[in-house]
Amino acid sequence: MAEPRGFCAGVERAIGMVERALEIHGEPVYVRKQIVHNQHVVSQLEKRGAIFVDSEEEVPEGSVCIFSAHGVSPEVRDNAQTRSLDVIDATCPLVSKVHQEAKRFAGAGHTILLVGHKEHEEVEGTFGEAPENTIIVETLQDARELAVPEGDSLSYLTQTTLSVDETSEIIEELVRRFPHIRGPHTADICYASTNRQNAVKELAATCDVVLVVGSDNSSNSVRMVEVAQQHGARSWLCNDVSRLQESWLEGATKVGVTSGASAPEILVQQLVERLGELGYGDTETLTHTTEDMFFAMPGRLS
Repeated sequence: MAEPRGFCAGVERAIGMVERALEIHGEPVYVRKQIVHNQHVVSQLEKRGAIFVDSEEEVPEGSVCIFSAHGVSPEVRDNAQTRSLDVIDATCPLVSKVHQEAKRFAGAGHTILLVGHKEHEEVEGTFGEAPENTIIVETLQDARELAVPEGDSLSYLTQTTLSVDETSEIIEELVRRFPHIRGPHTADICYASTNRQNAVKELAATCDVVLVVGSDNSSNSVRMVEVAQQHGARSWLCNDVSRLQESWLEGATKVGVTSGASAPEILVQQLVERLGELGYGDTETLTHTTEDMFFAMPGRLS
């Protein structure tokens, strides 16, 4: 079992903000998109009175509306203000950092090369800070083929939940092609994504199979599966124990278990219990590092 795994500081903060908002305001509290990308978390909060919507325009005027941990664009904020929504912003502080960088680079007249997945909510929000100045780069091939006007000042930013290794390759290509490109003061890929991927590499070095507990739409969880596969292990994503297929374990003497940054520990323990029933009863923890990051809630919820 990998350590660290599971909830990061931004996820704990976001979930806690929904829970606290329900305590203060009562039912219903509206949440724009999934607060974090995990259906189990969403279902538990729905039972407590949270209502999840795809758009702020679905929220009744004047109601409490929580923005998810993935962040939103200025357009969404403007829409919420027009509807007189009582906004509680649960954007992860590390995502907010990227938004601030986008505004700073755009204000300096730069063209921003945003490395990330076009359809991911986080990228949609960051892109929205400066859509006229931003080009999304999804792959190494995109970086190789990218055309930008000659003489443009360039900067790059990244989504916080990408593969560290793949993103490094993309940035290296951008720097090779555009030697004067500027990047953020500190890396945009967050500590949690980095730590969990490094822990997965260690699991893959010693285990035949690596199981990652996380949802299909969880970018950091999907990246962990890819990292395990790239480092020699067979690996699958398990939304929960019901997704486990015994055929995945064929021939495996040692199984690695970890979880994405939005996956609750209870889902990990249910998977471990099932693995015990299948003959993998001896457990040990492989500790890559210890995390102590904490993000406080805003004052109105304290």
